[in-house]
Parts: sequence; structure tokens; C-alpha cells
Amino acid sequence: MTSEGLELKNQIQQLTRQAEKLSTPDIRDHIVEQLYKKSNNLMKEGVTFTNAKMDERTEKLDAILTSRIWGFPIMLIMLGAIFYLTIAGANIPSSMLANFFGWMEGYITIAFSYFQAPDWLHGVLVLGLYRGTTWVISVMLPPMAIFFPVFALLENYGYLPRVAFNMDRLFKSVGAHGKQSLTMAMGFGCNAAAVISSRIIESPRERMLSILTNNFVPCNGRWGTLIVLASLFMATGFTGGMQTLVTTLVVVGLVMFGIFVTFIVSWTLSKTALRGVPTHYTLELPPYRKPKLFDTVIRASLTKSISVLNRAVKVAAPAAILTWIIANIQIGDTSILMHIVSFLNPLGQAIGLDGFILMAFLIGLPANEIVLPVLLMGYLSTGALVDVDSIQDLKQIFLTNGWTWLTALNMMLFSLLHYPCGTTLVNIYKETKSLKWTFWSFVIPTGIAFFVTWLVTEFVHYMRLLS
Repeated sequence: MTSEGLELKNQIQQLTRQAEKLSTPDIRDHIVEQLYKKSNNLMKEGVTFTNAKMDERTEKLDAILTSRIWGFPIMLIMLGAIFYLTIAGANIPSSMLANFFGWMEGYITIAFSYFQAPDWLHGVLVLGLYRGTTWVISVMLPPMAIFFPVFALLENYGYLPRVAFNMDRLFKSVGAHGKQSLTMAMGFGCNAAAVISSRIIESPRERMLSILTNNFVPCNGRWGTLIVLASLFMATGFTGGMQTLVTTLVVVGLVMFGIFVTFIVSWTLSKTALRGVPTHYTLELPPYRKPKLFDTVIRASLTKSISVLNRAVKVAAPAAILTWIIANIQIGDTSILMHIVSFLNPLGQAIGLDGFILMAFLIGLPANEIVLPVLLMGYLSTGALVDVDSIQDLKQIFLTNGWTWLTALNMMLFSLLHYPCGTTLVNIYKETKSLKWTFWSFVIPTGIAFFVTWLVTEFVHYMRLLS
């Protein structure tokens, strides 16, 4: 045997011994890694770079951003920074929009009085439709105008593919696909859009995993509830920048819990109803590039923010009208709304909430943005979506109705985990063409939401943590 043949035989034997120590997924990773190293060596031998410094800088950054040690802490810091900017930056414009819409409502009411419009028409169009849609706009638009551009800048710079690379190992460990991290990231803006984006996953099994678990990351419609309750009850006693920081940490903690639930549900489904071996995901990381600041911000603000807001207003407006109607139609001496609350109250109390909160979530099925204003309307029994002069007024309404920090925590958890909104459910049916999977996409998160809030309630009562 020639020396070349002997060397080849030794290499084959060495590779065989290495393969015997690896599982099937690891063998694929090992083969891809070896192919990449070989091709990279050949490229360096035969290709001359005109901008070698750029390539060297990319490798140095990737060594940090995709590191097994530093990759995830950097991701958490980035996530926290985005939320901090969103929370801190959205407060003032949200307040300004709310004041503007309240000022406009005064003139609209004067116009209704001038034309001697009946009270029921004013109630439906102004106290229901107008207040419902303007609440959604004032609560949603400022955070979206910050969140989407910042997220788009990270994508434009080339960081998001590194996030997908880091998350790939975790998703494969639970039987899912690395691209699910990308659909999950899109879910922070809109779960309905994220369901459509699951088309990037080629495997039907892994695409279904992505669809069924995307709801566990909070969409923009739930940010308002999470941020308001975190600042009122979890950051109480703090002021200024410290209050914003504590609120951010609480929201980041909730997001991380949602991601943890995503992994648990993905692993459970991959071992039961959606058994299978995860397909291999080879991601070629693009080079870092200087973001086109103006174009990116404008595109993200106009295209994404306005489209999501448009969808929210379309589904929130009918919900606001419905809320006004059921709150003002009496059966006996009680409104339809209060009959619903009385029916739901025992279940709500069992999970640390109440009938008003569950009623608000039911009416908020078309759009999560409407949950908080519907809840306020129920508590005040005004039959209208109310305006609150200050954040402390809002907290006092909750405290008057028996809220504690446990109520706020459970409402945030329920908001994080409960069923998808109506638009998302429609998109799930369109993508799966299956009533069965659409049904399970509703049942799975709802069951988890009830179980988690019940468990937290029982634990707090058992440990006597409520003062």
C-alpha cells in the first residue's frame, strides 16, 4: 500500500472512531463543520481579499457574539436595552396622544349635543368606538414606533442571524428547528405575522411546532398590559429611571419565562404528537454592515407599525362597541356584562384573578389591546371605556377592587400565556388548513395559562406571602 493510501486509511479510521462517539445529529454537525473548515482553508489558499480587515473584524465579533459563554448574556443585555428604550421612550408620547384624544372627545361630544343626537348613539360611537380605538392607538403606537425600528436596525446590522445561530442549539435540543428563533422574534411584534413567517421552516412537523408555540412570546398587543402592571405593582416604591429599570427587568423576566415555556411545550410535542428527528439547519452568517439608519427607521415605523396598528384598530373597534352594548343592556336589574362577571368569578378567584378580568380577556379575543380598557369599564360600571387622569388613579381603581401584587402578577402571566388573538387564530387555520390544530393552538396555551396562575396562587397562599 502506498503512503497516500495508508494516510487515507488512517484518516478514515480516525473519522470512524469519532463518528462512533457521536449521536446522529452530532454526526451531521461534525460533517458540516469539517466541510466548512476544509472549504475555508481552500478559500484562503486560492482567494485574495481586498478588504481583509473587514473579514478579520467579522470573525472577531462572531467569536464574541456567537460564543457559548458570551453569546447568551449579550442577547439578554440587548433584549433588556430594547425594552428599556421602548418603555422609557413610550411614556411621554403615549400620554400626549391620550391627552390629545381626550381633548378631541370634548369637541366631538359638543357636536353631538349641538345636533341633539340621542344618548345611545353618543354612547356607541364616542364612549365605545372612539374611546376604544383611541386607547389602542395611544397605547400601541409609541412603543411600536420605538421597538420596530430598533429591532430593524439590529437586523440590518446583521445581529439577528447571530441570535438564530445561538438559539439553534437550544431549539434542536427540544426537537425543534433553529429557524423557529426567527419566527419567535417576529412574534414580539405580532403573533399573527409570525405564524405566516413560519413558512421559512421547510419541515411540516417543525413548522407546526413553531405555529403552536409562537403565542408564548408577547406580541405588541400585550406589551401595554405587561408594562403598565409591572410599573404599578412590581416597581412600586421606585421613581424615575429606577422605576423604568425595575419595570424592564420584570418584563424581561416574563419574556424569558415565555421562552422557557416555548421550549417545554416544543419538547413535549416533539416527544408525543409531533415526534420526529429535527432537520439540520445550516446558517451562513452574513457580514456585518453599517445600518441604513434613515431608511430602516422609516420603513420599520411606517410599514410595520402602521400595518399592525391598522389591524389592531379594525378588530378593536367592534369589540369596543360590543362592550358598550352589553354593559348598557339590562336583564332584570343587572347588565349582561355583570351577569357574565358573576358567572366567571369563581373560576377567576381560583386562579388569583376575578370575573372582571376573565370577562375582559373574553371580550379581548379579537385584539389583546382592548383587555385593559374593558377591565376598567367593568370595574367602574360606567358602560363606557373610561379615561384615567393619571397612573396613580389607575392603580387606585385596581386597589379598590381588591387587587394585590399577586393579582397583577397572575394577570401578567395569564396575558403572556393565554390563547392567541382572533387574527392569529385565523392565520393558523389558513396556514395549517386544519380545524384540529387551530383548536389545539387555542387549548394548549389556555390550559397552561390556567395551570400556571393556579399554581402561583396556591404557592403564594401556602407560603403566606401576602401581607
